[in-house]
Amino acid sequence: MLSPLSNRPEPAATPFVELDSVSLRYGENGTLAIERVDLAIRPGEFATVVGPSGCGKSTLMKLVTGLLPPTSGAVRVAGNNVNGPLKIVGMAFQNPTLLPWRNTLANTMLPLEIVQPHRSRLQRHKQEYVAQAQQLLASVGLEGFDQKQPWMLSGGMQQRASLCRALIHQPELLMLDEPFAALDAFTREELWCVLQDLWLERKFTCILVTHDLREAAFLADVIFVMSARPGRIVAVHRIDLPRPRTLDLTYEPHFVEIVHKIRTEIAQARNENRAAAPVIARAAS
Repeated sequence: MLSPLSNRPEPAATPFVELDSVSLRYGENGTLAIERVDLAIRPGEFATVVGPSGCGKSTLMKLVTGLLPPTSGAVRVAGNNVNGPLKIVGMAFQNPTLLPWRNTLANTMLPLEIVQPHRSRLQRHKQEYVAQAQQLLASVGLEGFDQKQPWMLSGGMQQRASLCRALIHQPELLMLDEPFAALDAFTREELWCVLQDLWLERKFTCILVTHDLREAAFLADVIFVMSARPGRIVAVHRIDLPRPRTLDLTYEPHFVEIVHKIRTEIAQARNENRAAAPVIARAAS
């Protein structure tokens, strides 16, 4: 049986997402957010990014999606250099950001009004798209809620709708920025299983940014551990746990071992950063 946590080399594969020595500084003399980040994610892989607050996890998201250009280095997605916002990406955030004047179905279908080729086809094939949206909503437990307004839904239901909106245009890459952080523990764990089911069915490439190390270990094929700012990749772990995974797994010793090891790495990176700060300050004075 494979070890549940491994740093061993993986077979060569063409990355779907690749960062090559990427750094980003905000402004000419501003904060260095991330420094010399190398990262490779294979097609259909579920990757999670963890690290202390302010380490550049959200900056990484903006670089991959083309919302920010790197100060140095190269970002490639699907074999192409990223030079602007990507159309093949779906995104969901901590706040579901559902439009209050639209019902659940209309919120879910919003990307179809924006992203080509769906935008050109939407009016002619409206019923086909409506059926797809309703099927997607049903798959996350929202059957019968398609005509409800956002304020009629619980926080967990709103986040389910947000996931559906991110996936309705069948993106090749799903980017998730702490989508479950504001939810209670029970709802959060329930949505881990919902997201895993969607990923197993559709096999899109996924990058999840999270502070929850249990969440990262439960969902990931690969975990990237970042240092404190400026963010660097200090460890990469491949999670060899069988799928589909159940919540019972999170109480087993080998799962706890994974979480503990990653927590220790983050704490060590934070401590090293704090120790280096006075040295840097003295050098600058």
